Amino acid sequence: MVQIRKDPLVNDQYYHIFSRSIAKFVVFNNFLEFNRILQLLDVYRFSDFNYKYSQFAELGHSTQHSIMNKIRNHDETLIKVIAYCIMPTHVHLILKQIAKKGIAKYIGRVLNGYSKYFNTKHKRTGPLWAGRFKNVLISDDIQLLHLSRYIHLNPTSAGLVVKPENWQYSSYDEYINKTKKSLAICKFHEVIDKNSEEYKKFVEDRKSYQRELSLIKSILIDDYNG
Repeated sequence: MVQIRKDPLVNDQYYHIFSRSIAKFVVFNNFLEFNRILQLLDVYRFSDFNYKYSQFAELGHSTQHSIMNKIRNHDETLIKVIAYCIMPTHVHLILKQIAKKGIAKYIGRVLNGYSKYFNTKHKRTGPLWAGRFKNVLISDDIQLLHLSRYIHLNPTSAGLVVKPENWQYSSYDEYINKTKKSLAICKFHEVIDKNSEEYKKFVEDRKSYQRELSLIKSILIDDYNG
């Protein structure tokens, strides 16, 4: 039986998307594994990307570059990535749906693609993720702003780093213009009305964080515990 979501995902709406590994198993152990999921988050947002990533990864860099240039120039996307944070056991995303069923297609491709990669690499079988991904509608730009900060502060809250910019597996670098990476996948300027310096101050303002957390509690995943 096909499961139908209680709240259908609607085009042009923003959602907090969350997926945790099964039994909180560590599924991102090193740079290669974190980098793999980031690459999947990048390429699978394009509706014209019809490759299995394992096959695409075997192509030469010049061929990959040529393919992606054509796809990016066409700019047909399933979703827009607004923010993300990859943690050792789970993934946080803020997504805007562009195409019909775009989020479901995108997340399905990303998570299934990573599962195949991880299982092959670690010689394991079985599911990697704890059921279907969870989604909560974001009602306005203020909620989205505070949620982005919550997501970017996840690594510091978990004690993985002291400063959010020290965690290289989130979109925070893109927000504060620190990144010099070729991978920049977020489209947040239409909804985040702060320049890089203002946003950095907003994120690092720990004094007001707990108070303002109440502004986004309705869009946090209910069973998320850190």
